[in-house]
Amino acid sequence: MDRPISAGQLKEKSHFQDNDGSVVPVKTPCHNCSKLKIFLGALAFSFFAKGFSGSYMKSMSSQIERRFEISSSIVGIIDGSFEIGNLMVMVLVSYLGPRVHRPKIIAVGCLVMSLGAFLSVMPQFLMGRYNYERITVSVDNSTTSVSACSSASSEGHPVTDAMETPSTMENVGLVRSSGMFGPTLGFLLGSFCASLWVDIGVVDTDAISINPKDTRWVGAWWLGLLICGSVNFIASLPFWFLPYSVPKEGENQTQKISNLSVQGDHCKIDSPAQPQLKFSEAVKDFLPALRKLFGNSIFLVYIFLTILQYNALVGIITYETKFMEQQFNVSVARAIFLIGVILLPITILGMFLGGFLIKKFKLHITEMAKFACITFVAAYLLNLLYFTCSCEVLQVAGLTTPYSGIEHLSSTKNIYMASCNADCSCNLDQWDPVCGDDGITYMTACFAGCKSSTGTGKNMVFHNCSCVEGQGHGLGNSSAVLGQCQRESCTKAFPYFLALQTACAFILALGGTPTYMIMFRSVSPDLKSFAVGIETLGGRVLGGLPAPIYFGALIDETCLKWGTKSCGGSGSCRVYDTKEFRNVYLGLIAGLRAGCCVLYIVLSVLIMKRFKPEGKEVTDIKNTERSTSKELDTANKKDILPGARTLEESEETRM
Repeated sequence: MDRPISAGQLKEKSHFQDNDGSVVPVKTPCHNCSKLKIFLGALAFSFFAKGFSGSYMKSMSSQIERRFEISSSIVGIIDGSFEIGNLMVMVLVSYLGPRVHRPKIIAVGCLVMSLGAFLSVMPQFLMGRYNYERITVSVDNSTTSVSACSSASSEGHPVTDAMETPSTMENVGLVRSSGMFGPTLGFLLGSFCASLWVDIGVVDTDAISINPKDTRWVGAWWLGLLICGSVNFIASLPFWFLPYSVPKEGENQTQKISNLSVQGDHCKIDSPAQPQLKFSEAVKDFLPALRKLFGNSIFLVYIFLTILQYNALVGIITYETKFMEQQFNVSVARAIFLIGVILLPITILGMFLGGFLIKKFKLHITEMAKFACITFVAAYLLNLLYFTCSCEVLQVAGLTTPYSGIEHLSSTKNIYMASCNADCSCNLDQWDPVCGDDGITYMTACFAGCKSSTGTGKNMVFHNCSCVEGQGHGLGNSSAVLGQCQRESCTKAFPYFLALQTACAFILALGGTPTYMIMFRSVSPDLKSFAVGIETLGGRVLGGLPAPIYFGALIDETCLKWGTKSCGGSGSCRVYDTKEFRNVYLGLIAGLRAGCCVLYIVLSVLIMKRFKPEGKEVTDIKNTERSTSKELDTANKKDILPGARTLEESEETRM
């Protein structure tokens, strides 16, 4: 008869006979310890891969907009569609997580991410090379001079590049930290790829006449997606070889002993049976659990708060690089780089410090609510100073400013024309800007009335421009160079804006961890995993999905000049009214965060009423205090679910 073996007997019997009579050593608990470490390492890398891929895609939104000549609202739809796949399985997986083979579910998720990244690259190779919009010039008798202003009609279609080449804290802290550093490296990769020409390797980049600051510049967005797909594929591999469950440290000895049985002189080790999932039993409690969650007023207010924060944050992450480019004359590549090396690290630091303060001072839920409310309101007031970082609108002749001392033509069709370029037969739909000696940007050299040019590529200079009034040269004797005129005051204001943004990000992140802990403290232990799924679902359905769309649609309304597709129709925006752009973008963020301030105050009042330090509630607070440290350290270890909220998502909610 089989009989259980005690811990003392286990120590005495270090070897047992197998069924064939051979002597084999007993497996020690270290075996399970190694599996736990493998699982934590694999999970940490999967967190990294997800944050790495997600942040890279966000950083490439402007490049995709220009490459395929689409509006910001369409980019918002593409960006929001990323959430649709999550929504299909999020709540179900978070609810059924403890009852399924979680490592394999995670492996499948990583593979799907990898496949999606590889599929996203295909349009780059199916649509051919990118031909940016530029003017067609007529060649004079001289081989070194071309004329932008020609009396002959010129359609000015985009021309193909002629320079093509023939070849074409603890374990839990480690897991969450990996999720934090993924977005940072994703933005750094985005910055690198945005600085490379989209068709690198198949064209001569030295002969390209635009630079990364030009609104027609498209970086090698597809290159990073290949890297992201490979990283996600590698992240999926370890999970296929992991068991259904791995005992936590401290449970190994007990589980090992409980699964040992002795049969005569032989000892065998029984593996714990995998629980069978009965779908009907798992689902029948879904609605009661949902009613219990939404019957909790604190959790309900927390959900509304999360939704508003998601809206504000997703709008910022999607369009912040475009805002920096249009407002402060910085290239998209540089804007992405600054976000990756300054804003994200300072956010990570703020979240770590917020968690440290909770443990250091043993804050209970009422104190955490006050701390989170104060930090958010302080950051919001600081956020209002963004409106002081103003920048003048780009001066474009015939678009935002009149031609220098020249009467405009009255024809509605020719609103961009003047008497100085009326005979040049300029194409009204083109955008190939030049900067005149007068500091004004002209849509093309033709609109500047330029009669000749010297140099090639980025070094081309146009001369005898009839619409440009240069200092000491008079009208018609001035020159223009390729590219938009720089706005020096905007460039000088950028460091102040960046410092202000860094301070706001740090203060918001400081209250992020206390805010997240409020959710865990306000729901019963058996509903914590389900609460995480509901919170993430609400944030993504009502925040991550619609925010990029309506942010993009409102930003499109501030566009002054649309590009033209090679096949006809409007493309991506070339010039924005920077003042209106600033008011719309910052106004949306300020409005959403004003709602967050109100909800923070309501949440703090509800918590102080429920957990007020008198009578029975004192016991609740003391129990909460004792569990603070343990929850911070073991939240991941107890409930690591494929559908659960990852750290980079919780970071986004706090900004």
